[in-house]
Amino acid sequence: MKTNLPNKGKNLIIEVAGQKYARIPIKTNLVNFGDDLMSIIEKYISLEFGEFQNKDYLVISEKIISVCQNNFRHISTVKVGWLAKLIVKGVKKYPNDIGFSRAEKMQVAIDISGRPRMILAMILGILGKIVGIRGIFWIVAGKRVSEIDGFNPDAMDMYKEHAILPPENPVKTCQEIENKFDFPTVIIDGNNINTKILGKSKKVLLNEKELRLILLDNPMGQNDEMTPFIVIRKMQKE
Repeated sequence: MKTNLPNKGKNLIIEVAGQKYARIPIKTNLVNFGDDLMSIIEKYISLEFGEFQNKDYLVISEKIISVCQNNFRHISTVKVGWLAKLIVKGVKKYPNDIGFSRAEKMQVAIDISGRPRMILAMILGILGKIVGIRGIFWIVAGKRVSEIDGFNPDAMDMYKEHAILPPENPVKTCQEIENKFDFPTVIIDGNNINTKILGKSKKVLLNEKELRLILLDNPMGQNDEMTPFIVIRKMQKE
């Protein structure tokens, strides 16, 4: 359901490049692995929200896409090796986000990218930091492993024991949603550290930089808010 209230610690309205936008959170019940995404959108956006206006954009968390795609790893299947333990020693710690500081989560990334590539990423990442260039580790690691989420002890139960893997075909998924519901759609990887645009449909006129700035403060929240959908609404200038 639409709340008309921002999540705790977030603002409903943000200004970007002189234009104000509302970020309207839409609360859902708990979405379980394998649930049908289109049915969820129909229930919570088409029927309950019911006020989708011209130039509104539907923003969806990557987590709910991956959950519906059954794209996850349970912590019981992860065997942490020496490389994961070594890499996490150099991972930056954030007070409000676990990031990749947990060895189990890093091991999932290693399993996806492969040990040789992650060793190279670690070495080049260290060299990059020495010369003041950050982010090389994730570029070299590739395979979208930076999008892995979960194994967060502070999150709701399903995210404590499951690593949520990157959603498959996010651009295609955005377009399928737009084609079915006529909702211009954006899928994001958002957390308390950064926001990344994973895909957008053809009718989304804002560019990725503008979308990122509108969503940079993670208005969906990172814990138990249960608001995996946000509607961006352009406000009329006074």
